[in-house]
Amino acid sequence: MKWEQLVKLGCELPEVVEGTWFRTPALEVRGKSFVRLKEDGQSVVFLLESVDEQEFLIQALPELYFITDHYRGWPAVLARLAKLRVPECRRRLEQGWRLKAPEALVKKLAPASRKRPATPRKRRKPQVPKNLGP
Repeated sequence: MKWEQLVKLGCELPEVVEGTWFRTPALEVRGKSFVRLKEDGQSVVFLLESVDEQEFLIQALPELYFITDHYRGWPAVLARLAKLRVPECRRRLEQGWRLKAPEALVKKLAPASRKRPATPRKRRKPQVPKNLGP
């Protein structure tokens, strides 16, 4: 994947614009950056919900995800653009976007399939009145 492709995918999310973050190209929502191109031009920084997620991604997909000492202990991960595929890119972009977008904007994006499923109600066995037994 190239940065230009990532930008195109990111701009599918509401109110995303191109900007700069630490003097590198980035995507932002309402003035808050959520992904940026690293200085090497070969990798990007994705924001995550937790450091635990960072560790999980690096262990699960070490050919794609990594960190430098600078990101150790911070909820972010680096991804190699050459190894990044569209579905994974969309997932990381949306996650970063949700972390930075205002709550009202996030609610607009949430399709019905993303809403928490209703808890199924337990069916109760029909009660047979005692006076109707044999």
